[in-house]
Formats: sequence, C-alpha cells, structure tokens
Amino acid sequence: MDSTKPYLIRAIYEWCADAGFTPYLAVQVDDRTQVPREFVRDGQIVLNISHEATHQLVMGNDEISFHTRFNGASFPVVVPVAMVAAIYARENGQGMAFEVSTTASDAESVEPGADEAAQAPATAAEESAGEESPVRRSGHLTRIK
Repeated sequence: MDSTKPYLIRAIYEWCADAGFTPYLAVQVDDRTQVPREFVRDGQIVLNISHEATHQLVMGNDEISFHTRFNGASFPVVVPVAMVAAIYARENGQGMAFEVSTTASDAESVEPGADEAAQAPATAAEESAGEESPVRRSGHLTRIK
C-alpha cells in the first residue's frame, strides 16, 4: 500500500500557498539527502519551499527536488519523502509532523493500527500484575483548523 505522506505534504503545501503562508519543510538529513551540509544543525535542516524561494519544485511520491539559493549560490536540493519530519507555515506554525523512517522498508513495514496499539494504556489487570505499562507517546500528527 502506498504511503499517504507525500499526499499530505502536497496538501499542506497547497494550503500554505492558498492562504498566503510560507511553507517550511523540516528534514532529517542522511546520506540520501542532498542539501548544503554547512546549514545542517543537529542532523536536521529547515527549508523554505515557497514558490518564491524555489525553482523547478517537484513534489513526487518518493522525493522532493528543487533548486534554491544558499548565501546567493544556486544549489540543487533532493529530499527523500521518508526523511521529511514536518511541513508547516512559517507565519503561524500550523502544519503536520511525521515520523521519519530511516529506510524505505521501515515506512512500508508499519501496519495500520500498530501505532494505536503501542499507545493504548495498560489495563488494570496488567498494572496489578506488576508489569510496567507501555510508554505512551503523543500522536505524530497535528490537527489543522
């Protein structure tokens, strides 16, 4: 089954453009990510992907590519969709965050509903048995109003 992630990224991008906001892409950088390394901080980079900041923007299902300027120099950027951590509007921070998969097979191996099972609270019987309850983590999606 195809991932919904590239479709959601494109939808938030279009929402930003329609609303007059500046879409920013937060990316976890790995060896497949083509960005200027001097702008990477703590393994991540935030990219302005607005129409004004990019040239030849292509938002495909597997990668996002475009040309942009860093300190006045043109640079080709290629970001695997699997490495996108978030897309959001600079002006208000609204957008969507994603789990970053380190390999394409990781993204495809997640079963629907597996995340809900990991987040389910422990039952009273499990707590009384002395077993530790599973670690609860917040959802990785942000609601957009």
